[in-house]
Amino acid sequence: MHKITNLLKFFLFMVAAAILFSACSASAFEKPRQGEDILLDTYHRIEAKLERNSFGLPLFLESSERQDRVKVDVYGIFDYPFSSVVNVLKVPANWCDIVSLHPNVKACTYRELPDTWLLTFYIGRKVYLPPEDTRHVIYRYRNVNQQPGHLDITLSADAGPFGTKDHRMRFEALPLDGRRTFVHVNYEYSDSAALRFTETVYFATFGWGKIGFTVTGTDRNGKPVYIGGPRGAIERNAVRYYLAIQSFMNTLRYPEESRLCMRISEWYDLADRYRKQLFDLDKKDYLSFKTKEHINQMTLQRSIGTGLQ
Repeated sequence: MHKITNLLKFFLFMVAAAILFSACSASAFEKPRQGEDILLDTYHRIEAKLERNSFGLPLFLESSERQDRVKVDVYGIFDYPFSSVVNVLKVPANWCDIVSLHPNVKACTYRELPDTWLLTFYIGRKVYLPPEDTRHVIYRYRNVNQQPGHLDITLSADAGPFGTKDHRMRFEALPLDGRRTFVHVNYEYSDSAALRFTETVYFATFGWGKIGFTVTGTDRNGKPVYIGGPRGAIERNAVRYYLAIQSFMNTLRYPEESRLCMRISEWYDLADRYRKQLFDLDKKDYLSFKTKEHINQMTLQRSIGTGLQ
């Protein structure tokens, strides 16, 4: 009887070991989900929303606010081959010409280090400001993943303006067919309790009426009510950056000496479609400010190139 009991215990041990081994083997060979797969799943999830939305463009946006983290994701379709998008956005210098279309980015410079690229954003009010009157935010540029079917680029900054921190901008792209590219722009940051209090006061006073794109309900007249506060602000900024990428792509076909004028005009006209959210300046003022700011940007970049900074 004792031998039978031992044999039974041995048999149960072997069965358990076999089950554990097979489970470990399965998990070892299970392929983790890649960014390309996740982005493709997202495209299929929102495909109908890209075709039918209030933007008048194949564009979809979703945002969230949890504790101290504010996040927004903008998805859209560019009518350009994937290879064209990759060739533009894999160049760090191009990002400076892209982000400086944002009204609050007064200049941008790039610098190559042994293991990374640094992009400095000169942040200020929407009126014209010389570089010395701006706040500097330093982003690390990283090409996370560049494959035949997926591009993944991040810009990250430890500290941002007004006490914000852990800023991250992410750009993803994948080909839909030979002439169209699905793109994803992510923008997020963390704030503090003190900053949230300041934001509450600002959006209740000077920032009253500033809205984002997410519809939270309807008013008594049946008109849409849009998100405000920090979520509204980050939605506006993310769409501005998305339109900046689109404007840069749209003007590459023009001679280089004409691109700046075409680019800033293109960006303004795209943004002007969403006057409720994005109107800040008359076009004449925006074009004038950006023309002068671009000259400042080139001066700053030449100083970096000659080692003066």
